[in-house]
Amino acid sequence: MKAIALTSFGIPEVLKELELPIPSLTDTQVLIEMRASSINPADYLFRSGAILQSPMAHKFQDQLQLPMVLGNEVAGIVQEVGRKVTQFKPGDRVMGMIQRGSYMDYVAVEEDHLAVIPESLSFEEAGAAPTVALTAWQALFEHGHLQPGQRILIQAGAGGVGHVAVQLAKQHGAYVIATARDYNHDFVRGLGADEVIDYTKADFTTQITDPVDIVLDTAKDASTFGTGLPGEIGEKNFSVIKDGGTYISVVAFGINQYPKVRNIYAHFFQAQPNRTDFESIAHHMKDNKLKIHVNETFAFTVQGLLQAYRKSEELPKRGKIVISKNLSL
Repeated sequence: MKAIALTSFGIPEVLKELELPIPSLTDTQVLIEMRASSINPADYLFRSGAILQSPMAHKFQDQLQLPMVLGNEVAGIVQEVGRKVTQFKPGDRVMGMIQRGSYMDYVAVEEDHLAVIPESLSFEEAGAAPTVALTAWQALFEHGHLQPGQRILIQAGAGGVGHVAVQLAKQHGAYVIATARDYNHDFVRGLGADEVIDYTKADFTTQITDPVDIVLDTAKDASTFGTGLPGEIGEKNFSVIKDGGTYISVVAFGINQYPKVRNIYAHFFQAQPNRTDFESIAHHMKDNKLKIHVNETFAFTVQGLLQAYRKSEELPKRGKIVISKNLSL
């Protein structure tokens, strides 16, 4: 089968097409013919080799072997199931997550990391959804314990996780403030944000008149990547949270050890795939309560992935960039 992999770390041109065997299944896995996947910020960290400079590099040593197939989201059609799999059968349309390696014709995924998708949902939208939707879902409801009527600040409201979080928070009855560049303001307001602040033109701390109950920080900060601790944006986030509020970060991986500030609960997490949450997300998408914005779609080819990575590094950014097998046929 075809796979597109890194043969060295660096610029997108290091991607090469390889011929690999179809994955063998364990008893609890499902074999999926991949129809769509997408690009996430973590893919850039691995592809460029920046992860090697991170304080967390030691945690990924067993994942840094070359050649490396990137991608951790998949949407497609079930081809085969393991002996103990009970929830899926060949022919099912599904979406799900793996640790890494979805840029391949066939992908083996744990049964509990999948959900059936409705016929009304395209593979492209489903392939863009798993990581960002699961991260936003768990950030708001499992870790943030968001309640109707609460005020929440969502950093990078037009991004992958951010644009999902804006929709979910507003539907849950929260008052939503989001940051975004000026050209994304109409987009973010259309998702449901009550206020949108251009963080490049104004200090958001001066624009927020009343403290918020929760901050969800999805904005990349160079100083945070170097230390894992809240950088300039993080320090400002603390300043707008009420005493005893909540600060959820998907970027500041050292925040759990950060000294407590005004009894604010500060927590970093990475999404943990499970079928229950994926099914809830799929239902929201089926009922048009959640829309994953596909910024642009590229073919499942070396050239297509190269173009997709180049696009992911450009402005403006909005939603997700998708890799589709349909375009490579």
